[in-house]
Amino acid sequence: GVGMGMTAPVSITAFPAEDGSLQQKVKVSLWIPNQFQANPPCPSDESIKIEEKQGMTVYSTQFGGYAKEVDYVNYAAKLKSALGSEAEYRKDFYFCNGYDPPMKPYGRRNEVWFVKE
Repeated sequence: GVGMGMTAPVSITAFPAEDGSLQQKVKVSLWIPNQFQANPPCPSDESIKIEEKQGMTVYSTQFGGYAKEVDYVNYAAKLKSALGSEAEYRKDFYFCNGYDPPMKPYGRRNEVWFVKE
């Protein structure tokens, strides 16, 4: 019953298949605003979970426009290529992040994050 407004980024945890495409399993994460961090409201829907994320270091790339799945897959491939074989990061998932509301037509910001091991 408590409205928290929209937060940024909206993060989608993507699980890549062997061919680089995304599996149908995804997890969408919304950040809880600062004023609710110490005591977040309890979700009324059982499918919504409150999860505490530990600090992490990420490798990131940024791009604009209205991001689609194919864009995230392509930029993940570019980031993987740019990092080469020396960088150690989680290969079983990555984050697809969007920072803008749907009605913002220009100057959109999207990112792909690989979590450093």
